Amino acid sequence: MASLKLVFVLAFALLVVAPVALSLNCGQVTSNLGPCLNYLKTTGTGAPPPSCCNGVKTLNNQATTTKDRQDACRCLQNTAKSLPGLNANTAAGLPSKCGVNIPYKISTSTNCASIK
Repeated sequence: MASLKLVFVLAFALLVVAPVALSLNCGQVTSNLGPCLNYLKTTGTGAPPPSCCNGVKTLNNQATTTKDRQDACRCLQNTAKSLPGLNANTAAGLPSKCGVNIPYKISTSTNCASIK
């Protein structure tokens, strides 16, 4: 009987903790896009580094819910505002240069709350 209670307690704990553990956070966003930093300070000519595109693709795959996409957008905006020298046009074109299609423009003026 005690082992059955333990199973229920563990199952309940997994249900409570799992959604929190799977949520995308700003640390993950910036970590994935860290390899893009030097490229984002350029005019965007040429291809982004493979490690940058891998990060863009990983982030796109991690942002599976509306909340994740909105949180990633806010994080990107806040990070862009705090880093001098980022080229806005290069940032906006980064997903397509990496072969990733996203339904909104990467910009500090994007309304993140409107992203679905």
